Amino acid sequence: MKSDPRKTSITDKQRLHFALWFTMLFLIAIWGVFLIDYAFDLNLNQYGNRPRELRGLKGIFTYPFLHGGLSHIWNNTASFFVLNGLLFYFYRSLAIRVWSIMFLTSGILLWLIGVAPSNHIGASGLVYGLASFLFVSGLVRKNLLLLRITLLVVFLYGGMIWLMLPIKEGVSWEGHLAGAISGSILACYYRNSGPKNPVYKFEISEAAHEDLPEWWMRGNPNHPDTLAQREKSALEHGTNPESDDAREEHTGEENVNYHWVPRPKKVPGDKNTPSNKKRPGEK
Repeated sequence: MKSDPRKTSITDKQRLHFALWFTMLFLIAIWGVFLIDYAFDLNLNQYGNRPRELRGLKGIFTYPFLHGGLSHIWNNTASFFVLNGLLFYFYRSLAIRVWSIMFLTSGILLWLIGVAPSNHIGASGLVYGLASFLFVSGLVRKNLLLLRITLLVVFLYGGMIWLMLPIKEGVSWEGHLAGAISGSILACYYRNSGPKNPVYKFEISEAAHEDLPEWWMRGNPNHPDTLAQREKSALEHGTNPESDDAREEHTGEENVNYHWVPRPKKVPGDKNTPSNKKRPGEK
């Protein structure tokens, strides 16, 4: 029973719905935490990622949801919406896996390399992880479509690279660097998984007009395609297609058919069997 391809294939509308659903789910979470903290003055920012401190270990899971102010959360929201949407749209089969690993590894790496004592908050580590994954993945895959995503990331967020250096006070450059490292490693690790190179119509048409390989024609000398190509080649060289010069000499070994013939059973006492026949000169 054949399945309907319209039901099994993923449409652009489904990809867009999937990308927007997961992106908005995370954005609702960080804005909800921000508004609750602001309304009830809970001082949740104290639960950020504190490098190399035992109390800062829980910050590996909480620091992306915490923000220091409206401008901070708005900048991360705009960047996250674009980059996470690109990840979940173009890398649908890998998106959740990559996102989950990036979430953990960027936080762990920040806890290891961050300067102590300090407290790191904000989703910018995830933003840098997404940007680096999209950038590196488009390069290592050699996919024209994904390479365009790489160029788009460079065009929109190329200036982010400077914030991975300690040039601005109060900015978690270690968090940015940790996210970028995590995203780059994941892009290289999953370079053979996920979206494949598309086959374009012009590539199919070019392949259809290519000559048949010689080894295939030798094995199939009477195939219509082989005969047509032999005739075409003979006409191009100015020889008669029906002449012996235009035909390739074959040994006949390619079309040898072997048949298994059972040996006759020996019947005891049968004088007609080969074993009971005497050779000339035998008594």
